[in-house]
Amino acid sequence: MAILMDGKALSDQVKAAIQADVLKITETRKPKLAVVLVGDDPASQIYVQSKIKACQQVGIESVAKVFDADITQIELLVALKRLNQDTTVDGILVQLPLPKHLDEQEVMLNISPEKDVDGFHPLNVGRLHLRQATFVPATPKGIIALIKAYNIDLEGKDVLVIGRSNLVGRPIAQLLLNENATVTIAHSRTQDLKQLTKAADVIVAAAGVMHLIQPDTIKAGVVLIDVGIHRDSNGKLTGDVAPSCYEKASYYTPVPKGVGPMTIAMLLKNTMQAYQRQVKQHEV
Repeated sequence: MAILMDGKALSDQVKAAIQADVLKITETRKPKLAVVLVGDDPASQIYVQSKIKACQQVGIESVAKVFDADITQIELLVALKRLNQDTTVDGILVQLPLPKHLDEQEVMLNISPEKDVDGFHPLNVGRLHLRQATFVPATPKGIIALIKAYNIDLEGKDVLVIGRSNLVGRPIAQLLLNENATVTIAHSRTQDLKQLTKAADVIVAAAGVMHLIQPDTIKAGVVLIDVGIHRDSNGKLTGDVAPSCYEKASYYTPVPKGVGPMTIAMLLKNTMQAYQRQVKQHEV
């Protein structure tokens, strides 16, 4: 029988541990996260609100910096410079996507690597690939935490990552390699996806295509990690994996309450890590 990997329950445990750590802090200030939002995209607003709320739950201070959609590149970079220089701010994240006229890569470059809790700065991306200590993007970090919590052995396993984004696909592939998995990355140009999915011991579905994974495309006993989030014709949340696949799996993450809650929990963990580093630097 398939085992549901409860991301909500595990994220609650992680948040409780962070809250306990925050309560132990004797320094004059608490950890602080700055969230930058450009424009009024409803989905982005919801994501920002959920991050602010999660910070409140564990005692991490937070501030939302909201800018009009027509902000110039230079104005945004100046705002980021201020946050970089603010010694009370430990973590900075810019809610993506940004309006089309803004250069996303340049924006990421202008977040201090020491405050880049999203792990998107090229320096942190490089550190991840070199297996050095760094900020790991929250969703991939959450996926690995879930897999480890359920004692799923990745060593030597054939793991298929569907999706090659800088946010999920590429970093999770690297983390899986670090766990000695045999990793294949598939994407929109992959010619015979079904052949790959049928051979995989573990599938990380991050394609952004609703119900891409169907029961006839997987083998029995597969581990299904679903990063997708969509609304079906009834308005119900669903993922890249069709729910009819679950009974064929050994383990699976549901949508919702699977990978999503872990992403927020790992963002909080990265913020604590940034705070601890900053406090340590000031002690020297």
